Amino acid sequence: MVERYPYKVDVTSSSLVSTTTIAMVVQLVRMPACHAGGRGFESRPSRHSYISSLELFKMKNGLFPNDWFYYLKSVMTSPQFRSLKSFIIQEREKYTIFPPKEDIFRAFIETPFDNVKVVILGQDPYHGRGQAHGLAFSVKKGVAIPPSLQNIFIELQNDLGIEPPHHGDLTQWANRGVLLLNTVLTVREGQAHSHRGKGWELFTDEVIRTISREKNGVVFILWGRPAGEKRNLIDGSKHLILQAPHPSPLSAFRGFFGSAPFSKTNRYLESVGKTPINWKID
Repeated sequence: MVERYPYKVDVTSSSLVSTTTIAMVVQLVRMPACHAGGRGFESRPSRHSYISSLELFKMKNGLFPNDWFYYLKSVMTSPQFRSLKSFIIQEREKYTIFPPKEDIFRAFIETPFDNVKVVILGQDPYHGRGQAHGLAFSVKKGVAIPPSLQNIFIELQNDLGIEPPHHGDLTQWANRGVLLLNTVLTVREGQAHSHRGKGWELFTDEVIRTISREKNGVVFILWGRPAGEKRNLIDGSKHLILQAPHPSPLSAFRGFFGSAPFSKTNRYLESVGKTPINWKID
């Protein structure tokens, strides 16, 4: 198990800042060596223990969690990522951007790296006011459940017999090891795909590569064409890839309904000795 790294990155700033820890630091070691190669940004983290495995850090204003940064430092300190951060700063000066900056990396906060068992990959965040909160397909309690999420719940019921919840907050899935990741993490209000091609794909590609490289027996659920294009980033010899059309009403009847991703995921997890996901949302 890789311990957490004592730095955070603010997506609203170009600087790398140290953080004050809540628990005591056990031992600090040198930054892991990273380089950019043909397979993306490679990281070789040290296995020495340098901070408590239960260490927590305060996260606000778009700061990135330390355990993930441990692996993703190279891409997050690259010129391309600095350009992305500058772009988002400029966008916020002109437009309303979703999700709020404190929720951009919510998926990584709710699902620590060591806990990832499933990755559900979407497209870009919801672009309606009050909808996006950093978890793909999810909305906070009290927000109307979007049609795509309604279809996900219909498929869940058809697949496992689980009654749909009365809200659309998928945080419980995230806390159980399901990384709810979009390929693009921000969007302008009312303008779908407005931040596509601005740099987020470089980052999320590296997230997928890192999970594929560093972990074994993960289920990757790819919904929609942009998500499906990430298939070549995943080592299918050590992970399960489930690909289907997007759950949007425009495409759900083209193969999303009946794809049974939830039962297939749990059967695979059990086959590799992992605890299946409890998909029921309270």
